[in-house]
Amino acid sequence: MTFEQGELILYQSDDGKAAVDVRLSGETVWLTLNQMSELFGRDKSVISRHLRNIFQTGELDRSAVIAKNATTAADGKTYQMDYYDFDAIISVGYRVNSKRGTQFRIWATRVLKEHLVQGYTFNQRRLAEKGLGEARQVLALLANTLESHNLVNDEGQAVLHIVQQYARTWRLLWQYDEDSLILPERKEQAGITFQLDAARQAIATLRKDLMTKGEATDIFGNEGGDGLAGILGAIQQTFGGQDLYSSVEEKAAHLLYFVIKDHPFTDGNKRIGSFLFLYFLQINDLLNEQSFDNKALVALTLLIAASNPKHKDLLIRLIINLLAETEEGS
Repeated sequence: MTFEQGELILYQSDDGKAAVDVRLSGETVWLTLNQMSELFGRDKSVISRHLRNIFQTGELDRSAVIAKNATTAADGKTYQMDYYDFDAIISVGYRVNSKRGTQFRIWATRVLKEHLVQGYTFNQRRLAEKGLGEARQVLALLANTLESHNLVNDEGQAVLHIVQQYARTWRLLWQYDEDSLILPERKEQAGITFQLDAARQAIATLRKDLMTKGEATDIFGNEGGDGLAGILGAIQQTFGGQDLYSSVEEKAAHLLYFVIKDHPFTDGNKRIGSFLFLYFLQINDLLNEQSFDNKALVALTLLIAASNPKHKDLLIRLIINLLAETEEGS
């Protein structure tokens, strides 16, 4: 695929050792192979090897995260360059430099959020058109999940239940003011901090229980690098003295998505992601087990795992809206 030129925004790492012009286009950020090499302080061959592994293992779909763009080189000739989007950049970042990857994720998320806020604020028609388009996208995602995972009977009904819940949410969106984002109004609250040691102890307890039942092996929950630490740090980061994710629900949604999509464990990412999601809601007194039941969580987990990375923001909004539904019904 190709993208429009968009705009360039300078990113500089906290240690001042890396400065790259990040291209913002299509509601995501893009870097070339050379720029990722500079950003993470690794040779291009190392970056290329990690990208190759990411695509070969099916973690990301190559065609979905790469765009072609005509670039004029120093020799005056024009070349077609490969640009990699936010999901590809972060996946590489976890493998080569978790700290730089976390810092870039925080910066890029803030930039994208500001860009979207401005877009929604100044173009009400775009908000309505985007709402209808994303409603169709989520229905397509759910239908694909049903087909690819052969969900039938009770689990299939759970997926359809998500469709019905989200459809009700979309009807409410038309009542929002033009300054409102496509999110339910949430009270800004930091919530109880999710400490890394506590998360690891909880995962160890889960592994022991599953191994007793014969539902896990000793590789279940083994961390691959600093992925878990990076995820927990990211959802609890602050910017300018304020939480980057302002509500507990927003933190929980990102926690579920990041664990499932970023694969911080050698085995059990979907189960551990669901478990940490529920545990985080529980310690913040937001777990409603009757409304957000096991089957609905299974369907949602499979939906996230099967989704295209470019639909990340859509999935986050879906999770937050479902949490809002359960809280109102409790």
